[in-house]
Amino acid sequence: MGVPNYTYLKLKMPGPNGVITIESTYKHAYDYDIECIEYAEALMEAETLIVNLDRLRSETPDSKHRVRTFEPTEAVKLILVDPIYPDDRAVRISTTLDIK
Repeated sequence: MGVPNYTYLKLKMPGPNGVITIESTYKHAYDYDIECIEYAEALMEAETLIVNLDRLRSETPDSKHRVRTFEPTEAVKLILVDPIYPDDRAVRISTTLDIK
């Protein structure tokens, strides 16, 4: 039931013994306006942060997923390290690399 008057920075409302008038100054009005703007900016940043965290959570790899074998991205060739033990001692290198 309050009636604000922004020109004179007054708020009038009915009270138990008549009209209650609340007055302010332009300095207070300016300070409260700046506070409201900062609060709105903080809310926007918080909403943006929540959206970014949700996006990052969906992009996070599963830590329980285990890869059993290594799959090279390029073609590889097998080089024997010791000719005496051809089955156990071999190295895989890229086909573009020299043996030496």
